[in-house]
Amino acid sequence: MNYAASIFRGINDPCTFDYNTMIRGYVNETSFEEALRVYSEMVEEGIEPDNFTYPFVLKACTRLKSIREGKQIHGHVFKHGFEADVFVQNSLINMYGRCGDTALSSAVFEKLESKTAASWSSMVSARAGVGMWSDCLTLFREMCRETGLKAEESGMVSALSACANTGALDLGMSIHAYLLRNISELNIAVKTSLVDMYAKCGCLDKALRIFKMMEGRNSLTYSAMISGLALHGEGEAAVRMFSEMIEQGIESDHVVYVSVLNACSHSGLVKEGRRVFEEMLKEGKVEPTAEHYGCLVDLLGRAGLLEEALETIQNMAVEQNDVVWRSFLSSCRVHQNVELGMIAARELIRLSSHNPGDYLVISNMYAQAQMWEDVARVRTEMANKGLKQTPGFSIVEVKGKTHRFVSQDRFHPQCNEIYKMLHQMEWQLKFEGYTPDVTQVLLNVDEEEKRERLKGHSLKVALAFALLYTPPGSIIRIARNLRMCSDCHTYTKKISMIYEREIVVRDRNRFHLFKGGTCSCKDYW
Repeated sequence: MNYAASIFRGINDPCTFDYNTMIRGYVNETSFEEALRVYSEMVEEGIEPDNFTYPFVLKACTRLKSIREGKQIHGHVFKHGFEADVFVQNSLINMYGRCGDTALSSAVFEKLESKTAASWSSMVSARAGVGMWSDCLTLFREMCRETGLKAEESGMVSALSACANTGALDLGMSIHAYLLRNISELNIAVKTSLVDMYAKCGCLDKALRIFKMMEGRNSLTYSAMISGLALHGEGEAAVRMFSEMIEQGIESDHVVYVSVLNACSHSGLVKEGRRVFEEMLKEGKVEPTAEHYGCLVDLLGRAGLLEEALETIQNMAVEQNDVVWRSFLSSCRVHQNVELGMIAARELIRLSSHNPGDYLVISNMYAQAQMWEDVARVRTEMANKGLKQTPGFSIVEVKGKTHRFVSQDRFHPQCNEIYKMLHQMEWQLKFEGYTPDVTQVLLNVDEEEKRERLKGHSLKVALAFALLYTPPGSIIRIARNLRMCSDCHTYTKKISMIYEREIVVRDRNRFHLFKGGTCSCKDYW
């Protein structure tokens, strides 16, 4: 680009085509500020932009999250009469959506006279870009009805990301089937999205199969696969894959290091995790961030090395944030170290005093230690600040329909059948030696009340429903928004053996495969 720029400066009267070429070149090499500077110069020189100018300029605004400049350029679009150009409009939809203004993105979309597959893809990608996964899938389904599933690859990639983040395996498989039928050669972005989708939807074997069949892989592909292995508790395989990536000459980036450190954390590979972190510091190509330190703190904390985890936080080379203290607090709660937990709680409230989840972890830590006055104090403070926590829930998909259950759920149409099934499960579990772990009920109530509360945990209700309404021998897949308690973990292991079913549970940020009375996490989670 430097050489191209020197030639451009030698042109006496550069025209629209010349400016467009420079803007496109800077955008393609991710020099987005330079692209906007050249456009600004173009306007100042009185050179008329055309419909090829705006898609690239708006792409630069999108990548920079510069909605202020994007709105100004939208004004230029009106001035120069390109408000009806479908390519320009699609770029505006994407720009507003990815900059977080979904209302303006939708407004531009609704004014389009003819909505092409590219227009729909822009809307889908815009929602995916800001993590609005449910909206993304709703739009994608609507697009399929409108355009007969003739989406562009960018829309497919966004839809696959939404499937990965919502656990919509059936839709993800339908998209994969469509791609195989209609596109002769899938590009690396699509294949990477498929790897990510299958891994995050609990199908690690399929993710590995696609990964191994790929002729070309980049750091994003390896990161998706390493993250997938981490989700499934395959820490040693993730570390081996990381080594393979280095041997292939692919440079590690920020995301890859986070993935491999998470993999070590989920499998208790303290020695390997320390080594990876030290190699990152030694090489110096990737500056450690709070996220990397958070992974290391999580690794040490899960393994019970709380003093070392605290020392790591205090000696961080970057500013401490709420993420590292939250991770440390969680470890203190699990290992029932109230003294260190109080240090974490104090720092966490100082840095982030409006996260209801933090107050609940602090409250639960005190409850485990039976410090009921402190529990009441934390709960009162939470109420005074108007903080409300999203209740824990479990989701199961049956015959293409998603069913969501909360604890003690009595609102489902099949409620009576579900609770009869739960009662039957309880009887069979007794013969297998199952005893409810009432220590998991962090309330100051009697033993009988604790046992009743344990019976209605959302995971157990979802399991009963799935056993009733899925074919015998089929795999049961359940997604949860919170980490499951150890009682539910033991319960599900025994149910997998009694009913001879494979049960896959996504437990917020990892998978558990229950089969024959054992779990893939080896009881380390």
